[in-house]
Amino acid sequence: MSPRPEALRAAARADLARLRARYPAQFRTDWPGRARLAALLAVLIGLAAFGYWRLDFSMARILHGLGRLGTFAVLMLPPSPEGQFWTFLHALGETLGIAFLGTLTAAVFAFPVAFLAARNVVPNPFARFAVRRGLDVMRSVDVLIWALIWINVVGLGPFAGALAIACSDFGALGKLFSEAIETCDKRAGEGVVASGGSRLHRIRFGLIPGVLPVLASQVLYFFESNTRSATIIGIVGAGGIGQYLTELIRVLELQQVAFLVLMILVTVAAIDWVSTRLRRAIIGPAAR
Repeated sequence: MSPRPEALRAAARADLARLRARYPAQFRTDWPGRARLAALLAVLIGLAAFGYWRLDFSMARILHGLGRLGTFAVLMLPPSPEGQFWTFLHALGETLGIAFLGTLTAAVFAFPVAFLAARNVVPNPFARFAVRRGLDVMRSVDVLIWALIWINVVGLGPFAGALAIACSDFGALGKLFSEAIETCDKRAGEGVVASGGSRLHRIRFGLIPGVLPVLASQVLYFFESNTRSATIIGIVGAGGIGQYLTELIRVLELQQVAFLVLMILVTVAAIDWVSTRLRRAIIGPAAR
């Protein structure tokens, strides 16, 4: 017969009283810590309030704009290519090509550089520091800025867009790859060295097989994300469907804009579906 709830509560209270008597310091209220937490929250709230004031945030302007947003939404219906379906489809394929080539180029160049930034591969802290700061510089510049730079170097078009994505992702993938290499299980590499392998053999047969599924999953995720980025950089003239999107928004061809947005949504959903299954096939059934 199970004990009554009253008896269980009484036993828990008695046990809690014994714990309080035995470990008083653990049950003592940390008033200084709470004061620091309250001060931190007050500072954050103050900074948010100052930011809203400095940026001229106005709820009235938002509410007033909701009416115009509803008007735009009505004008976007029904989505229609208006005779430009194949033109839009070609531009969408160009966007996918920019994302694919940019991601692939970044992954190819980031893969060897990541080993130079990993602590368990390059023990020299100065060399590792130089490589990591170089990767920081590459990823600190947004892909839109890279697009503007490459447009002035190689001209307008998808080539500049692919280079922009490659430069931006090189730094990000290099950092993620190096962290994955550092967290790799050391036992495989130690087994290779114990069996007579060199440092190069340890990397080739101990580290790479262990981190390759994780790296492949990260590349797939970046390809999915870069499909959206390729749309954005098209707005500044780096090719793809974004160029049509910004032109149609300017001339208020909102039904065509809605059709382009619908095409992008369907494409991103399809890429997400495919990449999710590829990640599960690479890493295992538990992959998300």
